[in-house]
Amino acid sequence: MRSKAAIGIFSYWNELRGHGEAPSRDQIEPGHIRTLLADLFILENRADNEIRFRLAGTRICALFSRELRGSRFDALWVAEQASKIDCILHDVLTQKLPVVLSAMALSGSPERLPTEVVLLPLRSSEGKMDRILGALVPLSRPLWLDATPANYLELNGVRVLDVTKAAPFLQNRPEIKLPPLPPRPELYGLGGALRRVLHLRVVEGGKEKQP
Repeated sequence: MRSKAAIGIFSYWNELRGHGEAPSRDQIEPGHIRTLLADLFILENRADNEIRFRLAGTRICALFSRELRGSRFDALWVAEQASKIDCILHDVLTQKLPVVLSAMALSGSPERLPTEVVLLPLRSSEGKMDRILGALVPLSRPLWLDATPANYLELNGVRVLDVTKAAPFLQNRPEIKLPPLPPRPELYGLGGALRRVLHLRVVEGGKEKQP
């Protein structure tokens, strides 16, 4: 991970979960992460199996120049990648492991803005694994960004975070690179590929056991 917000929220999430697979929404204390709130979001997997924004920080909404609450998360991404993003989100929830996406924010100009997105599984108050705590952070603040909002995100790579390792190590962890658009047909099975990677991470790193 490269952004302070991504590293900060992952460290907080990892501390909250303790020996469990994911913390509960009720455990989050906004006052403990007040400096990160503008870059954070919470997604909810609804009864129709659509994953939508429940909350979105002010800097995220400003980046796209619109209120995101209630909108679909995969709608932020270029149309060719929406189904991939949906698969990744559901994998985060079913596999209960954190993921970082590297992306480019695309505006109405030729400019491309490197952006980092972290996705962390979260339980609802009822104990269901149906929430995702995340951060969405541009890795620079070019002058044009204040006048030209981003329209879409383009996915460039996926990295599964190892919860047994410290944050400095995670910054250099290899990621699954995606080819430039248009994608080749055989790459549409990213959801399955991510499941295989998630499985390998469990075998290699394991989970901390109860003392």
